[in-house]
Amino acid sequence: MPIEIESADDPRVADYLGLRDRGDRTGEEHFIAESELVVTRLISSEFTARSFLLSPSRYQRMRAVLDTTHVPAYVASREVMRQIAGFDVHRGVLASVNRRANPSLPDVLAGVRRVLVLEGSNDLENIGAVARSARALGFEALLLDPTCADPYSRRSVRVSMGELLHLQVVRCDRWPHALELLHDAGFETWALTPAAEARNLFDMAVPEKVALMAGAEGPGLTDAARRAARFEVRIPMHGGVDSLNLGHALAIAMAAVALPVA
Repeated sequence: MPIEIESADDPRVADYLGLRDRGDRTGEEHFIAESELVVTRLISSEFTARSFLLSPSRYQRMRAVLDTTHVPAYVASREVMRQIAGFDVHRGVLASVNRRANPSLPDVLAGVRRVLVLEGSNDLENIGAVARSARALGFEALLLDPTCADPYSRRSVRVSMGELLHLQVVRCDRWPHALELLHDAGFETWALTPAAEARNLFDMAVPEKVALMAGAEGPGLTDAARRAARFEVRIPMHGGVDSLNLGHALAIAMAAVALPVA
């Protein structure tokens, strides 16, 4: 049965209090998932929800799937949800989710063949967008350098349509040393760059295991990361265009090396 919440001061919904003003939640033991679709993807993932907070109408729509979780479902009016979160939660669905321990990179690499590596990416929407493309194109793991933003921020998870919750995500403490672990596991590392001297992506022979590397929009990959990569590759472009949005570039590159759909 749903539990009615009538006040933003109710301690049972403390996880959701002041979401608009709390910013990056890295370091907290939980993160927030938002929207009906994302929460549905959450429930089918290996993550564990702590609680749900929904408007009455959204609870009725999601009741059957929520009941399978045996997790508290709090129901509040739209105005009370606004007071709790600090903004109008017009999607009417939130979930508080337990974070998982950062997995061991060698353990993750032992069971995958396609890996995406991001360095210096602090755009939450870009992280979410590339995670969604990664899932669609058969990439199984996302590696982040120490300076990347929190992939489990509310915005990143929402933009990924919940697909981030179905990727193995590893934040690498030692950088770019982690790239050597990729090589030790049999991966070719391909650094994406618009540099003219880089190899044409579409002329490359695709190995059994490949890791695509990309840096933040603007600066791109650091010199250290580029030197550590096995190959530098570029997407050939017409009309004098010198670069693409990170999400678009990675979607093209991932499609070029994607495994066949079973």
